[in-house]
Amino acid sequence: MNQTSTITRAMILAAGLGTRMRPITETIPKPLVHVAGKTMLDHALDALADAGVTDTAINVHYLPDQIIDHVALRECPRVTISDERDTLLDSGGGVKKAISGFPNGPFYILNADSFWLDSTPTNLSGMAGNWREDDMDMQLLVARKDSAVGFDGPGDFFMDDSGRLSRRGKAASAPYVYAGAIIAKAQLLNAIAEAKFSLNRLFDDAIARNRLFGCCLQGLWLHVGTPAAIEDAERAINEYRLQGEEAQVRQVR
Repeated sequence: MNQTSTITRAMILAAGLGTRMRPITETIPKPLVHVAGKTMLDHALDALADAGVTDTAINVHYLPDQIIDHVALRECPRVTISDERDTLLDSGGGVKKAISGFPNGPFYILNADSFWLDSTPTNLSGMAGNWREDDMDMQLLVARKDSAVGFDGPGDFFMDDSGRLSRRGKAASAPYVYAGAIIAKAQLLNAIAEAKFSLNRLFDDAIARNRLFGCCLQGLWLHVGTPAAIEDAERAINEYRLQGEEAQVRQVR
């Protein structure tokens, strides 16, 4: 059953230092770096709005006032700031603090430095449509490594025919890479006693229970980690859009 309308809350991880994006990030936080006409943070917020999300928490640490000012007038989705300027809590701890007011149930987690160009339906809506409360603890958006833009690592996961994920482990490569979006149950985060921990802990726990699943990204996934990657991403976006326009022309003819 498609549950897009029931997943109305999200959290965006935006507290990183952006060291690999220097010198750009010497004066602005990485989520506010512009790619293809808008900030990476706005790419994430717009994707959430398109998926029907109404309320989003964003954590901040480095140059936090710039992010706070940037989202101050945002109405869709509404934004709540989770302040980590005193102590960074790692990815899992940051999410746990930010969602302290969320009810139990599924919500989205997005990275502020990964984004994609959607096909139809959107990828977040596709994830919500695939979500199965009884079978899943977490669902990750994953991209095919061989078609990812700006990613040159060995890959993160294998995925079986049911969508269940397993780690690359000692294999030289794996066909899927984590694409920066998750559906998770809030109660999983709230059940962890520590304040500081990584989301990888939750991935491994879900794998051990056979409850970590993937949803394969449709469209173009872009990882923008360095200044040089911005130009590569914008070139890929232009080519992708041009191919889409050409396909539409062929359909009309």
